[in-house]
Amino acid sequence: MTDLRYLPDADDVTDFEATVTEATEDYVVLDGTYFYPEGGGQPADRGRLSWDGGRAEVRDVRKNHGDVRHYVEAIEGEVPLVGTTARGVVDADRRARLRRMHTAQHVVSRVVLDEFDAATAGNQVGVDRSRIDFEPADFDDADLATIEARTNAVIDDDLTVEKAERPREEVEAETPEGRTQLDLIPDHVDPLRVVTIGDFDICPCGGTHVDSLGDVGQIAVTNRESKGEDVERIEFELVER
Repeated sequence: MTDLRYLPDADDVTDFEATVTEATEDYVVLDGTYFYPEGGGQPADRGRLSWDGGRAEVRDVRKNHGDVRHYVEAIEGEVPLVGTTARGVVDADRRARLRRMHTAQHVVSRVVLDEFDAATAGNQVGVDRSRIDFEPADFDDADLATIEARTNAVIDDDLTVEKAERPREEVEAETPEGRTQLDLIPDHVDPLRVVTIGDFDICPCGGTHVDSLGDVGQIAVTNRESKGEDVERIEFELVER
């Protein structure tokens, strides 16, 4: 089983060493990793792996029955043997962008829940833009302006973003109804990794996040689209202050 070393709060680490536990021409499995595997609406990290006698570009990272497979391209040299020490380097710029985006998504989701009583039904975090589906919702242009302004006002407060493992019972008691789909998380998952933004928001989440809202920048709502009865999709981008 691969140890997810970026949890609960080491998601700023992008350079590390680990031991190879399995390797093929297509993927490498390590005993521990700081690469984020795709999940929870956040895409996988990219970067590279190197070892004595070889190197490869990491183009995708996915979980597989407890292991994390680092899918590689353009292996130079020999496939690493089990027991080999490998160095992993995560694309730091891409990771930083995704950390900012994912935290921004949490703020937007909480703003919409508070302002319009609409829950997040799904989301996809991206490097350049992100989207969130809300239900029930029927936004107009004025609503979008409110969401953007309110989100940026919260970000301007520069609240601390805490990432920690907490007992599931506590998290269930503190998470507002409609903030997340806790029922989709298997009961045996306890404790839960939780992202807390000051006294503004709490949400179970395994993704990567900034340490302070001031690191996010600002957001701009760029599009709205109906995705069915009572379901609205909002798209947003990050902009500099």
